[in-house]
Amino acid sequence: MANRRINVLVYSGNGSTVESVRHCLYTLRRLLSPNYAVVPVNSDAIIKEPWTASCALLVLPGGADMAYCRTLNGEGNRRISQYVNRGGNYLGFCAGGYYGTSRCEFEVGDKRMEVVGDRELAFFPGTCRGLAFPGFVYHSEAGARAVDLKVNKIALPKYGETFQDSFKSYYNGGGAFVNAEKFKDRGVEILASYTEKLKIDAGEANAAIIYRKIGEGGVILTGPHPEFAAINLNRNSGSKDYNKTIDAIAEDDKARIAFLKACLHKLGLQVNSEEQAVPSLSHLHLSSQKASDVAELVSSWSEIITKSDDGEEYIKGENDTFHIEEVSSRWSMNSLTNAVTSVAPMITPSITSNRNQSEEADETPIDNPDRILDYDKVIKRLIAHETDLPSNRETPNFNHHAYFANLEHYNTHSRNFEPEFGKYLLYGEVVTSTNTILEKNPSLLSHLPTGFTATATTQIAGRGRGSNVWVAPPGSLLYSTVIRHGLLLNQAAPVVFIQYLAALATVLGIQSYGPGYAQLHVRLKWPNDIYALDPAVASKTGRANAEKEPYVKIGGVLVNSSYSGSEYSLVVGVGVNVANAAPTTSLNALAKARNLPPFAAEKLLACIMCRFEEVYRRFCERGWDRTVEETYYRLWLHTGQTVTLETAGGVRARIQGITRDWGLLLAEELGWQDRPTGKVWQLQSDSNSFDFFRGLVMRKV
Repeated sequence: MANRRINVLVYSGNGSTVESVRHCLYTLRRLLSPNYAVVPVNSDAIIKEPWTASCALLVLPGGADMAYCRTLNGEGNRRISQYVNRGGNYLGFCAGGYYGTSRCEFEVGDKRMEVVGDRELAFFPGTCRGLAFPGFVYHSEAGARAVDLKVNKIALPKYGETFQDSFKSYYNGGGAFVNAEKFKDRGVEILASYTEKLKIDAGEANAAIIYRKIGEGGVILTGPHPEFAAINLNRNSGSKDYNKTIDAIAEDDKARIAFLKACLHKLGLQVNSEEQAVPSLSHLHLSSQKASDVAELVSSWSEIITKSDDGEEYIKGENDTFHIEEVSSRWSMNSLTNAVTSVAPMITPSITSNRNQSEEADETPIDNPDRILDYDKVIKRLIAHETDLPSNRETPNFNHHAYFANLEHYNTHSRNFEPEFGKYLLYGEVVTSTNTILEKNPSLLSHLPTGFTATATTQIAGRGRGSNVWVAPPGSLLYSTVIRHGLLLNQAAPVVFIQYLAALATVLGIQSYGPGYAQLHVRLKWPNDIYALDPAVASKTGRANAEKEPYVKIGGVLVNSSYSGSEYSLVVGVGVNVANAAPTTSLNALAKARNLPPFAAEKLLACIMCRFEEVYRRFCERGWDRTVEETYYRLWLHTGQTVTLETAGGVRARIQGITRDWGLLLAEELGWQDRPTGKVWQLQSDSNSFDFFRGLVMRKV
């Protein structure tokens, strides 16, 4: 199987600070999206999940080095070290820099602060010693400053022409890499040095940021925080001197970004020529083919709708607040300003301030679109279209008339009587996550019928299973569908199969999109991923190898369920790359290789909704019967695949299929010369993760 490293994982577990993680995510997403999925991961993911094959860069942010040791020493560090030696990359900021050395010496002699000891990773063969500058206090800006860094242009040749000789970087508690120059013969390169007098003895060069090649991979360790952007620093967190610090960092922002780009390029990553702007949330549009159905649905929400003093209506969910706007006011920002002020005074004042922008701007009002925002606190504006469908002016990237016309067409030629899936559609051009909007607001979810579907053109906080979070820029088909699955129904039709049905329906929808599309090589990976035969790779390897090598991930399924009363409430989230060449391949690339027209998102979503309802209704009637099973096996990638079962201590086994009762993966144990031993393993999807490229089934508990 062809493997592409598309994930940039930012450690957010024990020891990391919230702000450091946020700054890492903000900066790296702007420089690397959409070519990479920049996502946070916890310690369980690092220690237990098969993240290494798809990870392009592992980032250890600022925080507490000792807490990293307590959490990752042993198995975690063994996996990180092995990952780097086999071609991965490690980027350690501040605490992550201390952690990546052979020895940490922090505030030696200060009984309150001292941290001294050897470190397991030892990417830098010497010592990281701090504080480089005095004044550091945990969880404070007391020791923050703008430090001057001299750039070693020779070590960063490709981007050298864009550099200043030095630039100001945020610093708060970092160290210096002692005598880094003396480790030159062991592959250590100094990328930047402190120019000011240090509090500690750092030996020669006062190394602030270093690089070293480790095996087939690369490592960059820093003392300061070049990932911190001045625009995201809070001027109310420090003294007047702190404001001067922010100003100094802001003045050198272009030089800071140029340096970071060069560092990422040195690690082999594909860096954007221009920073990606932070998107703003758009209106949410609720519609149905029959407009009166929307009015009835909104009427059913009466017990969860509250009114403000000025008569505005809101749904205050557990995670999000929704403002139900009048259709007549959907182009005006005035009602939103008043609404946010009265209902959510805790939201930052920048959200409520007036803007000198067109009143037709369908986006979240913010004072600066390039700063970190807490999107959960931003009120979501919902328009219920109770008289007609949204116009192309309101949703230029999604044609509602085309969607509902195609949904009716596909259902007419299906077995769906009185179809429900996709009947109600909630669309937003830019949303946090269709899955989060539904699943994290149970009071709203409890009032949504089976088949209610949310979709978006762009997600800015997409969710995935474990660390397998998918990139969701424009060009992806993103949707989440509500299913209410009765407890009695669960006896013959176990809820665990719904993730398989969702993935199956997505592939069937792709292949039944129109004449000729059935020949597209789109397949299923257990338990919840969608893969495609990369036409670019297939053309190079030839048809003889096409079934063995060039499959790449183009989508995935995430199912969240809760139980209440006598039924399960499920939110089935799916993301599929329709039009983006990055980070792997797209459906349109597959279609082009077969001389087929490109996919239209509206038509494809309608087709998938129809197929999903077909397979789900059959499943409710007959369970995981032979017909569904045969269709699933025809489209999955694992028939006869030999794997290693980490759950069973590393034994080899051959995949046989899925049990019909509880959807467990069946694997026949192999002994000497791969002969069956007679023992059969049954593996749960929630407890195991399939590393397809390594033929490894890993424990997830």
